[in-house]
Amino acid sequence: RGYLDNITAIGPRTVGSPENEVLAVNYLLEQIRGIERESTDAHKISVDIQRPTGSFSIDFLGGFTSYYANITNVVVKLEPRSGAEHAVLSNCHFDSVPNTPGASDDAVSCAVMLEILSTLSKSSESLQHAVIFLFNGAEENILQASHGFITQHEWAKSVRAFINLEAAGVGGKELVFQTGPENPWLVQAYVVAAKHPFASVVAQEIFQSGIIPADTDFRIYRDFGNVPGIDLAFIENGYIYHTEYDTSDRILTDSIQRAGDNILAVLKYLATSEKLAKSFEYRHGNVVFFDILGLFVLAYPARVGTIMNYITAAVAFFYLTKKVLQPKPRAVHNLKKLFTAFSLTLTSWVCTLVAVLMVAVFVSIIGRALSWYTHFYVSVSLYGTAAAAKLILVHMLAKKFFYKNMNEQYLGDVFFDASLMIWSIALAVMTQMGLCSAFICTLWVAFPLLTKLMIHKEFSQKGGTIKFIVMYMLGMFVPYLYMLYLSWTVFEMFTPVMGRSGSEIPPDMVLAGFIVIFTMILSSYFINFIYLVKSTKTTLVTLTTVFVVTLILVCSGIFFPYSSDAANPKPKRVFLQHTSRRFHDVDGNVVKSDSGIWINGFDYNGISHITPHVPEINDTIRTPCEEQAPFCGLPWILPVHFMFRKNWYLPAPEILPRSPIQFKLLSKELMPRNSVRLSFEVSGPSHMSLYVRPHVGSVLSRWSLGDGVPVASLGGDYFVFYSRGLHAAPWRFWVELTVPEKHSDGIVSLAIAAHYFFGEDQKSRQLYALLERFPNWTFSSGWSCTYDLFVF
Repeated sequence: RGYLDNITAIGPRTVGSPENEVLAVNYLLEQIRGIERESTDAHKISVDIQRPTGSFSIDFLGGFTSYYANITNVVVKLEPRSGAEHAVLSNCHFDSVPNTPGASDDAVSCAVMLEILSTLSKSSESLQHAVIFLFNGAEENILQASHGFITQHEWAKSVRAFINLEAAGVGGKELVFQTGPENPWLVQAYVVAAKHPFASVVAQEIFQSGIIPADTDFRIYRDFGNVPGIDLAFIENGYIYHTEYDTSDRILTDSIQRAGDNILAVLKYLATSEKLAKSFEYRHGNVVFFDILGLFVLAYPARVGTIMNYITAAVAFFYLTKKVLQPKPRAVHNLKKLFTAFSLTLTSWVCTLVAVLMVAVFVSIIGRALSWYTHFYVSVSLYGTAAAAKLILVHMLAKKFFYKNMNEQYLGDVFFDASLMIWSIALAVMTQMGLCSAFICTLWVAFPLLTKLMIHKEFSQKGGTIKFIVMYMLGMFVPYLYMLYLSWTVFEMFTPVMGRSGSEIPPDMVLAGFIVIFTMILSSYFINFIYLVKSTKTTLVTLTTVFVVTLILVCSGIFFPYSSDAANPKPKRVFLQHTSRRFHDVDGNVVKSDSGIWINGFDYNGISHITPHVPEINDTIRTPCEEQAPFCGLPWILPVHFMFRKNWYLPAPEILPRSPIQFKLLSKELMPRNSVRLSFEVSGPSHMSLYVRPHVGSVLSRWSLGDGVPVASLGGDYFVFYSRGLHAAPWRFWVELTVPEKHSDGIVSLAIAAHYFFGEDQKSRQLYALLERFPNWTFSSGWSCTYDLFVF
């Protein structure tokens, strides 16, 4: 707790700022030296300050290239006195995003690592392998410092596995959401060692699918270091992640203690494991892993899971086949009834999904999106009740008109079999696709099938008695309990993400879709009860009433999306950049210039809720796209243009930074095969963005960045993200283009944006004044920047 409070007391730690490069580094070194003085003779502690310069390309956010210069890593190696050939790496980052204290992301992890270093160093028990503690100073700049370490530091060669400590929320339990690649022994290490396990292969497959717009240092160690690892993150209260509310007082001591217990135990286990030294021998195969209510973790090889899944599906299909063939003369009739129930169940799901999504579209169109953001129960009352009511309605109508006068007991039986058939097919398909998450389908096939076999006699003789219902509920307890637990985890992660997912994705449709899916899953083995009971009219009327009342209240605007509650804030995120732009022609003349405050709302609502408070920010100042310029001539800090197509540009006076950018064309060389090499030098603030668009007929073939092969972003333009620490040399780079014989209008448009995230140039007087007028339920982050477009 003391370490955490002291790190966050430094303030925002943006890369390149004195707070990050000097104050935070000095504090870490001071604590490490104190730990070193108190360590026992069983250990040797080595400390190194690394300031790497490098470049790489990454396919995150549609693809871009990153360049860093003189950023900072504080690296500590704890090893036996006699030395160690192999090491396990523990990684945190002490930098933060601009204008935020970054307590959970990721100061708390660095505090935990300092405490673990202290604990291990005081132990009289010698470790078998080294433990490398990397306090990296440039993760928020899209994983730059980890790249600098794993590709350039001499100790990186000894790393055989790593643990990456991250955050997607503020406090709570830390979730293992990525492992590997392959290396099942690492998951087993966590299973054996972790005292308070919380892990899910479902989270891993969701995260790696790219649905969540985030990434971690795990990717760098995996892709550039070829090292396997474990990725952990705090996921609770993602509403205030990357905001001014991410303060140390919001992280409970219990949460810090829990994380420390887990990570210390796993690190000790790995540092004394024989498998670490021979990790290459244990690398093959994926693992199915999931925790049971946080009590323990079940983990088994994916190949074992595949066998179990296919056997379970085969048993279910055998059961269904046997049911259809009893008696044989009625096999065709039975098969027809089964497939009719199967089709009706799928039809009810499709109808439910379409109906609920139509409600979500309506809510979005009338400007009431995210009404549930602060009040999650609203989403359940609106979309959950609509989904349940629609499901019941479809089957009630089928029962009344299609299955008129049919035996209710028979219908209940056939619809149970239809649900079992759907889950069995899903199990076989997901297993064939290689998805480890198929274990969920196994639960939904195995337990219901066992339950059915146990209560078959009771049901066939007496029908839907109280005893039958109690036994049925008990048999379904395990899959339902696990599904509810998994649902809580998914909504805990995804609901806050909807507040920062951009202006293009309707969050109500996403959340409504999730709710419908979980409703279909949870109702799948209760559809048969619609046919067993005499009437579902009361249930349907109750659900419909709740839905209608909630919809009326949502339409009235009574549920405001955001909250400034000091104890539990859920702010709207807005970024404001006071920008001065200049557009040059091929002769170097300024053909256009303007200045304004460029505004991006981070969610689907845009600025509709802000306009009543700041009337001049309205839809009359929507930002036009400069078609001739890369990325519409806008000073994007990252290539997220496809996520934020709606933004606003409020005219404002020109800004004149005290430390303006210096951009020079150093040389223009003719190369073989109709190529031209342009060499540049740039001096400017710690963060700059370079945008490149070859003209028609020209092709950007090579450059001095990344691995030399240019990587285009979505839309075809090229994006380079630059950052530096202190005392970095001017940035020099070259681009090489294959050009046509005639190019009177130039061969390439190249723009550079300079971002002033700290210091005297960060905020203009006009930007300060505008930020003061924003309501207190917003997190408005502002900075100044300049944009210059050149044609060569």
